[in-house]
Amino acid sequence: MDRRGDPTRIMLAKQGYHLIGLGAVKPCLWLNRSLRGEDQCYKHYFYGISSHRCVQMTPTLQCNHLCLHCWRPIDDSMILGDFLEPRELLDAILNEQQRILSGYGGSEKTDLMKLREARKPSHIAISLMGEPTLYPYLKELVDEIRNRRMTSFVVTNGTKPEVLQIIRPTQLYLSLNAPTENVYMRIANPLGKLWGKILESLIVLKDHPSRTVVRITLIRNLNMEDPLEYAELLEKAEPNFVEVKAYMHLGRSRKRLGRENMPSHNEVMTFAEKLAHTMDYELSSHVPISRVALLSSKERTNAIDSV
Repeated sequence: MDRRGDPTRIMLAKQGYHLIGLGAVKPCLWLNRSLRGEDQCYKHYFYGISSHRCVQMTPTLQCNHLCLHCWRPIDDSMILGDFLEPRELLDAILNEQQRILSGYGGSEKTDLMKLREARKPSHIAISLMGEPTLYPYLKELVDEIRNRRMTSFVVTNGTKPEVLQIIRPTQLYLSLNAPTENVYMRIANPLGKLWGKILESLIVLKDHPSRTVVRITLIRNLNMEDPLEYAELLEKAEPNFVEVKAYMHLGRSRKRLGRENMPSHNEVMTFAEKLAHTMDYELSSHVPISRVALLSSKERTNAIDSV
């Protein structure tokens, strides 16, 4: 069935999303900047990921949350399409990335050495939009990425602990944007009673063989009252790292939140310092332009090893 006339797909394509079945790939701001010899994403400074060699994708646009702070351009999962098999999906994603990169060759601002490097991607960030654990072949996709000698990040909302138990990405992120169920219901607008699943996922992280990260997005006047409440949840997971990041007033979130909900970097740092002290973690790095701080346990170094 030809779905090119689907209004949602047309809108996403205009915004730079390259759609593949129910998945997508999109160049991010930091890929553009890195190819021009400018700055790179905070993941470069925290973990050594080269922004111009990173592919930002998702295997599914579907999500079981409608978070207030989500900047993604669709508010529901009613987009037509089919799940692709992992190898077919990854082939298509990488082909689209090459098409994206082809547009940089004629620009005088492009760093040609970095462009050559970008044509051999080394990292797949499964984090673009949607909830990746709703893709039924996520384990096989992560395995296929590893087999091609690339590293991977998976970013999840933690509502499918049974999937987290079986996947083995290079680094596994769990987004924890509320310290209690009441705050979670207000912020995430989940499709069902899923808080218990998130608590299960935190426990799964504790003994997970992948490097683990819990990411907390701070929203002023909504979820940054008491670091101790977060620390009590994080004790269940004992992640290798905790990222504390400010909500950014971008995209569709502007219809739900105001600019006043966006914390300053100083506020992020104050919260992160209190959380680090409570958890006995180190506040090991921060990137002011992204308003993000990194807390590290003493068990892992920050740099990602090559596959």
